[in-house]
Amino acid sequence: MRINKYLAHAGVASRRKSEELILSGKVSVNQTIMTNLGYQVSSGDVVEVNGVAVYNEEPVYYLLNKPRGYISSVSDEKGRQTVMDLMPQVKERIYPVGRLDWDTSGLLLLTNDGEFTNLMTHPRHGVEKVYISKVEGQANKENLRPLTLGVTIEGKKMSPARYEIIKQDKAKNHSVVSLTIHEGQNHQVKKMFATVGLPVQKLSRVQYGTLNLDGVPTGQYRRLSKKEVSQLINLAQEK
Repeated sequence: MRINKYLAHAGVASRRKSEELILSGKVSVNQTIMTNLGYQVSSGDVVEVNGVAVYNEEPVYYLLNKPRGYISSVSDEKGRQTVMDLMPQVKERIYPVGRLDWDTSGLLLLTNDGEFTNLMTHPRHGVEKVYISKVEGQANKENLRPLTLGVTIEGKKMSPARYEIIKQDKAKNHSVVSLTIHEGQNHQVKKMFATVGLPVQKLSRVQYGTLNLDGVPTGQYRRLSKKEVSQLINLAQEK
C-alpha cells in the first residue's frame, strides 16, 4: 500500500494531507525519514509521524443508533458519556464519522478508515442525510419554502433541502418534519429550522445515504457489509 494511502487508512489525515506530511519530513519508515510518495509500505515496516508510531488496522465500519445524552467523540474531558461507551466489544480504534449533537439521536457511522471519513464528511461530496425533527410551531409550505431554496447560515448558503410534513399538532403547537440535507455542519438542521421560525425541540437522524436504522434498536449497533460501504463510497464519488 502506498504510504499516503497507508496514513489515510490509519486515520492520520487525508491522502493529500498525508503527502504534505511526507514531503515536510515528518514521516519516517523504520527510523528513516521518508520523502518518497511512491513508497509501498510492507507488513514489517514501522511507520511513524512526528515520532509516534502509526498502526494500520483492517478497516471496519459500524452503524450505531445513538441515543440522546451521548457525546459523538472517542473521549470527553468533562467525563460525559460518549458513543464509545455503547460499543465496548469493538476492539479496533474506531471514531465517529462526523457527529450528532448530545441531544440528537439516530444514525451515526464509526470507522477506523480516515479516507472513508474524509469522503463522507467533505462538503463537496454531499451524501444525503435525512432527519426527523419535532419543531415548535406550525410547519407549512410557506414557512418551509426557504429551505428548498437554500437558506444562509452564518454567511454561508446551504444547498436546497427537501422536506415532508409528517404531523401537525395545533393544540400543542408543534409539528414533525422530515428534512433531507446534503451538508453536515455543526447544528445545521437546528439552525436551518431556526431561520424559518421553527425552533427544534427534538431531532433524530434516520437515514445516511443508502443506510437506515431498520433492525437496529436505540443504543445498539451493527457492522456494515462490504456492499453497504461500497454503496456509500459510490454515492460520494458521484458528486
